[in-house]
Amino acid sequence: MDHDLDLLTQGADRDGIDKHVVGAVIHNDRHVLILRRSGEDGFLPGIEELPSGGAEPGEDLVQALARELAEEVGWRQPLQLDPGFVATFDYTTGSGRRARQFTFSLAHDGTPISLSAEHTSHRWITPDELAHTTLTAESKNTIMTWAGQAASRLQTG
Repeated sequence: MDHDLDLLTQGADRDGIDKHVVGAVIHNDRHVLILRRSGEDGFLPGIEELPSGGAEPGEDLVQALARELAEEVGWRQPLQLDPGFVATFDYTTGSGRRARQFTFSLAHDGTPISLSAEHTSHRWITPDELAHTTLTAESKNTIMTWAGQAASRLQTG
């Protein structure tokens, strides 16, 4: 794997981050999967987001991502992360904790999306459609960063 997970988490710890969160840009060609949070959720109800969630004690970032994707979208295959992509942003959780989200990217494996009760719907969007979403600015920036890197890989690959 191209990501040095220990360096990522050590950097977050040095910065005073006390919650590690993982997310995924799951892509199918130029389309990215986004989920809509339940309206009953206590944190950002009804907003659209990338699949994501907090790491549990003892999990590294990839283990946490595999668990979260299994829980949120029914992903059962081994993760094949895109090399060289990890985007981060910091935020304050609903309970006031300092969190850093580490977002990786991977191609959709064709498995039908099976949502958990945390989400009410999903859709596939292109980066051109970001203005028509309720994604946070941080998630929009993550998708744009991914799209820029994907375009560069296509031009040089």
